[in-house]
Amino acid sequence: MNVAIIQFPGTNCDIDTYRVFNEILNVESTLIWHEKNTDLENYDAIVLPGGFSYGDRLRAGIIAAYSPVINQLKKLSLKGKPIIGICNGFQILVESGLLPGALLTNSNLKFICKWVDLKVETNNLFTNSFQSNSIIRMPIAHNEGRYYVSEDKLQELERNNQIVLRYSDSDGNTSMNNNPNGSISNIAAVSNSDGNVLGMMPHPERASDSLLSPYSSNDGIGIFRSMILSLEVMLKE
Repeated sequence: MNVAIIQFPGTNCDIDTYRVFNEILNVESTLIWHEKNTDLENYDAIVLPGGFSYGDRLRAGIIAAYSPVINQLKKLSLKGKPIIGICNGFQILVESGLLPGALLTNSNLKFICKWVDLKVETNNLFTNSFQSNSIIRMPIAHNEGRYYVSEDKLQELERNNQIVLRYSDSDGNTSMNNNPNGSISNIAAVSNSDGNVLGMMPHPERASDSLLSPYSSNDGIGIFRSMILSLEVMLKE
């Protein structure tokens, strides 16, 4: 099993993500420069880590969304391969059309960096290590993390169980009081309709080693572990 971690100019969470797979999960991962002529068909899963691709010029993720590597991701997504976009990676997936919606400037117009509680709304290949309605903790760090879709699209996401994580309090309440950036319906993570492409603003790689967490939380590892366990089943079929 081998996971590809895609690097763009300005990516800064790539090494953290690489360490989680190689040193904590003991899963081989490879750092791939976005312009490198690499056939991603040889990889079992793809991760777009966080950072500030192209310095967030124009708007976050838009320039990276036109990288040639995105065409490969679109083909792989149709084949059911798992793809995760974290923070800036989420922004890239949205801008490229791999995920619905838009990521707007935070409602308070400020960069937000804090730990948040999250409610697991859907059990899919990225969350099957958790029970439904579990409350987990991860940090966020973004300026353009306010997820938005139209009301009609929101209802569609609800019907298709595409809302994966919501911002909440420690009891699982998902009111606007527990919404750090103004995201519609407190959405922190969504998937595509097939459930194999995930975009999330929280950083699981920063909550994968309890020694590094002020909250002794390694809930983030559950996102990656879920994907690996799902992959193991898929590769045996």
